[in-house]
Parts: sequence; C-alpha cells; structure tokens
Amino acid sequence: MKFFKTILFTFSVLFMVACGEGTDVVESGTYQGTVKEVEAEKTEIYVTTDDNKTLELYFTDATKLTKNGEMVDFSMLKENQKVEVTVEKTGNRLDPISVKIME
Repeated sequence: MKFFKTILFTFSVLFMVACGEGTDVVESGTYQGTVKEVEAEKTEIYVTTDDNKTLELYFTDATKLTKNGEMVDFSMLKENQKVEVTVEKTGNRLDPISVKIME
C-alpha cells in the first residue's frame, strides 16, 4: 500500500509540473508582447510580454481578434507575431477581451 501511495504521489507531481507551463497571472490591463505558441484546436495562445511574463490565453466567443482595425479569424495568429492583448483577471485566470495583431 505504501508503494502505491508513493507511485500515485510521484505521478501527481509529474502531472502538475507538466501542465504548469510556467505561465504568469497579471492584473487586468493591456499588454504588448510576442506570440510564443498557438494551439488552434483549443483556441489558445501563449504570449510573452515585453516584461518577460508568459500569458496563457483561451479565447472565448467574446474575444475580439483584430488586424489593421478589422476583425480576423483565429487562424491569422502565428508564432513570433507582435500582439497587444487586453485581459481581465478572473481569479487565477486571464480572459482575453481583445487581441490586436500588430504586424
């Protein structure tokens, strides 16, 4: 039984480490940065801000994605693009209100 608990604990720790991709929670506001990763199947992006924080952003139906002032599809997002994001902090989660592709 002790062996089973040890194995369970080890897998739990590994799972938490693997899932916590080192993201940061910031205050509500507008931030500029670079798209680090795009996960299209989850409509999720990771943005590295100019002050070196990593934001994990899951798009919602209300998230506005724009380029040159016009609404664009999520497929327009690419790694290494410069973006400006406006987020709302809800607990330990960041809700993207808007994402503006800068280039």
